[in-house]
Amino acid sequence: MRVEAVISEVDVEMPDGNTVAGVCAACTRCDHITESGGTSEASIRRCLALLRESCPAGESNFYVEEDT
Repeated sequence: MRVEAVISEVDVEMPDGNTVAGVCAACTRCDHITESGGTSEASIRRCLALLRESCPAGESNFYVEEDT
C-alpha cells in the first residue's frame, strides 16, 4: 500500500552523543516516526525506508513524502 509520510527538519542525537541537523518522517496512518542525520534527499529516502522496516503493525507499505 502507498502511504504518505510527513517530513520535518529536526535535531537528531547521533550514537556518539553529538546532535546534528536531520529529518524526521511520520507515518500519516499511525504516527510512527523515524529519524536520520542530514537533510538531503538521501536522508529523506532513508527515513521512508526505515518506516517500512520498522512499521509497528508489521505492514510492508511503500512510503512517499506527503504532497504539500
